Amino acid sequence: MTAVPRREAGAARSVTAAAPARRAFRRRLLAWYRRNGRDLPWRRTRDPYRVLVSEVMLQQTQVSRVVPKYREWLRRYPSLDALAAASAGEVREAWYPLGYNIRPLRLRSIARTVVRRYGGRLPRSRDGLLALKGIGAYTAGAVLSFAFGQDAPILDTNVRRVLRRVWAGEHTPVRDRALWDLAERLLPRGRTYDFNQALMDLGATVCTARRPRCGACPLARMCASYPLPGG
Repeated sequence: MTAVPRREAGAARSVTAAAPARRAFRRRLLAWYRRNGRDLPWRRTRDPYRVLVSEVMLQQTQVSRVVPKYREWLRRYPSLDALAAASAGEVREAWYPLGYNIRPLRLRSIARTVVRRYGGRLPRSRDGLLALKGIGAYTAGAVLSFAFGQDAPILDTNVRRVLRRVWAGEHTPVRDRALWDLAERLLPRGRTYDFNQALMDLGATVCTARRPRCGACPLARMCASYPLPGG
């Protein structure tokens, strides 16, 4: 089982998820994803570097802004080696106008470390990825599942919202530790890539923070928060 961070902020609350409910959750979510999954450029690759670039760019930035910059960045820096050889000023310029300008410097630092220590190849283990400054629990899980095909859970803002609303309730405080454990238990072994992408897509397009589209949600019948106001 994949270890998850032990963050204990907020009121204590475990999340109960019986096996039949977990199976229904997976089945409905994956069926929805087959019909509604977004066609994004980073979903056409399993290259670890390209996956990492997309995940760093998507931090606190809308997908529509990331797509053109992602393509431009990879034309300029097609590999970890190319990025490691660039100057800090060059990568800051190439990143503009995405904002949060510490991100390209962290990405360059990761590239330089990987080239120096690992021969230009990102580690394939959670511990190895977390040892790289700038890679946290979510990004490590994303690289493991989207690039290396491992059964690794993820928990970003969208996934956290979906899991909390469905399994605990909109206004029920749940510790991140409990949500990481739930994300791990929900994984359909061998289909983690689609499952994790589906969770993120559902949170980004249906189970949104504001004006959720509850009527279009495949999980509405089993959701502890349904119906949400305005949904």
